[in-house]
Amino acid sequence: MDAVRVALLREVLAGTEWLGAARRFAGALRTSVVPHGGGLLLVGTPEYEPWHLAAHLVDEAAWSGMPELSPTLVRHRAGVGDPAHLAVGLGRIEAARRGETLLVVAPGAPGEELLERVHDARRAGATVLAIDSGDRDLHADLHAMAHEALTPGPDLDLDTAQHLVSAAAGENPVGGPARGPRRRFRDRLSRLADHLTSPPPAGW
Repeated sequence: MDAVRVALLREVLAGTEWLGAARRFAGALRTSVVPHGGGLLLVGTPEYEPWHLAAHLVDEAAWSGMPELSPTLVRHRAGVGDPAHLAVGLGRIEAARRGETLLVVAPGAPGEELLERVHDARRAGATVLAIDSGDRDLHADLHAMAHEALTPGPDLDLDTAQHLVSAAAGENPVGGPARGPRRRFRDRLSRLADHLTSPPPAGW
């Protein structure tokens, strides 16, 4: 999703809580990977692999000048003959250590095998973040292990939430240094969209 589409999406969601929630979550993601440089692991559920989020984070990492945002996609059914970037299995989560960040995207039940490995990663000192579909029963255990979680409501689907998070993750923090001409353009466009969609001043 390019900057123009993100701007339009933000316009549609202006006045809701989701822009702020997505930016707060993206800020947690950014700050967890930037200081440590230990790497970002991204995993879904047995039935769902977050391919699009992985691709968007790779783009954001390149455009923002923050290579640490580029994730390693961890797969439930990685095959021996798969290309290297697609051959990382769940054992990588179990091996996660302090300084690394694990982002779990769970539209459905995470499954016991994944939860056990997330627990191991957290116990070893990794930062655990989660985006889920809002089913409290399905995701109670995942929420209990996550340092930060984003739960979209009925007016924000999981795919849209991922788009907002990936776009916001590559934005410059307030007062932070510029990260290159393309990022500066994207930041200006984002700020312009926010300005155009913000409520008018009192008295207008």
